[in-house]
Amino acid sequence: MEAKIVQLMAIIEKQSARIAALEEQVRRSSSNSSKPPSVDGPEHKPKRQRKSSGRKPGGQPGHQRNMRVLEPTAKAAKVVPCIPEHCEKCKRKLHGRDLSPQRHQVFELPKFEPTFDEYQLHAIGCGCGHVTRGKLPPDVPRGAFGPGVVAVVALLMGVYRLSKRMVPDLMLDVFNLRMSVGAVVGCQQLASEAVAASVDEAKEHVIEQPIKYADETGWREGSKRTRAWLWTASTRSVVVFMVHPRRNADAAKALLVKAAGILVSDRYGAYSWWPDRLRQLCWAHINRDMLAIAERGGQSEFVGKSLMEEIERMFHWWHSVRDGTLKRRSFEVYMRSLRIRFEAVLDVGKASDHPKTAKTCANLLKHACSLWTFVRVAGVEPTNNSAEQAIRHAVILRKISYGTHSKMGSRFIERILTVHGTLRRQQRNILIFLRDACTAKLHHAGSPSLLPLMVLHSQLAEVV
Repeated sequence: MEAKIVQLMAIIEKQSARIAALEEQVRRSSSNSSKPPSVDGPEHKPKRQRKSSGRKPGGQPGHQRNMRVLEPTAKAAKVVPCIPEHCEKCKRKLHGRDLSPQRHQVFELPKFEPTFDEYQLHAIGCGCGHVTRGKLPPDVPRGAFGPGVVAVVALLMGVYRLSKRMVPDLMLDVFNLRMSVGAVVGCQQLASEAVAASVDEAKEHVIEQPIKYADETGWREGSKRTRAWLWTASTRSVVVFMVHPRRNADAAKALLVKAAGILVSDRYGAYSWWPDRLRQLCWAHINRDMLAIAERGGQSEFVGKSLMEEIERMFHWWHSVRDGTLKRRSFEVYMRSLRIRFEAVLDVGKASDHPKTAKTCANLLKHACSLWTFVRVAGVEPTNNSAEQAIRHAVILRKISYGTHSKMGSRFIERILTVHGTLRRQQRNILIFLRDACTAKLHHAGSPSLLPLMVLHSQLAEVV
């Protein structure tokens, strides 16, 4: 009988552990794991934190009104003086001039009508019997569309996320230009080749930077929609992308090449080849891990909540440093005691009877050096938000397009996302850049650069 009881107790204990694991799996969401918010169910929708103010939507009394800035009168297509002839009160005829009239400007789009040049290739016969036909000038596109059309197609597909079947509809509706799906794909390839050198330069720039941020997300590639991964590495002003079939250290090395400078990332093992002293682990991810620990109850709840309190305190100080209300030197002093407390609680968690809690705490202690890099090195952020923000546009694109059909399509995505992400950070015009790149390729000239003007000026100074 006792043996039977022991056997039943073992079964109950095993089933209890299984139930706890399943319950934790059900509770998993973007707030307590690395899952993206897009996969959260309605039950995980965050509760509204702020109480209703009772005010109506829209601008509130006293706020600064956001108004369109008037353009110079000299730039107007036409100027129409609206001069009253009679007094609206007594109806007398009015005389005189208003030297500072109220200005009202109306903007309109012109009717788009594409222009085209025709090249007539004459064939002239020779007395020897051979017929020679004239050739196109070297700087004339061999296809039907010039750099402006190619640039717009690339912009629509990569930046505004239109499918290659929707682009012809828009080109006809807006620009009165007929295009086939095949022509759109051809323009996509031309644009991809035109920006290739600029993107390669941007990648080399990111590799050599002292601080960079990295992240990855799922992708699909090929006609069978084979699983792949979209990787990104970014700095404050440059973002680069890479589609790779693997999510491992080899893929990370293909993007980052070498362990140069400080890398900010999550705790994913693909980045473990980067030295701990040159890494900063993302505290936003760590905070979600602590929430998952706290939700397990028991000793794990104490460990998770204690660590979350320290993280909240740390972020409060960090934001104070950023807005200038706390000196960095004081922040560094405060963080010394916080680090001692944080790692002491991790020691407690390491000895937890819950295997997942113990594993997470042990892993953080193992890489403790990578937790505090942002404290000792100015300019390093404590989170990986920079890379996550950079990759968000691509995530939406993936949901619409379901990935890329070919290697050629993947190269286009890598390059157009690099152009889009980089120029958005630098507040530069994407269409102008694409048109300049396509024009440069047509004339066999140097490609425009994606690097910030400050970097280009410093490079020029070194050459001089």
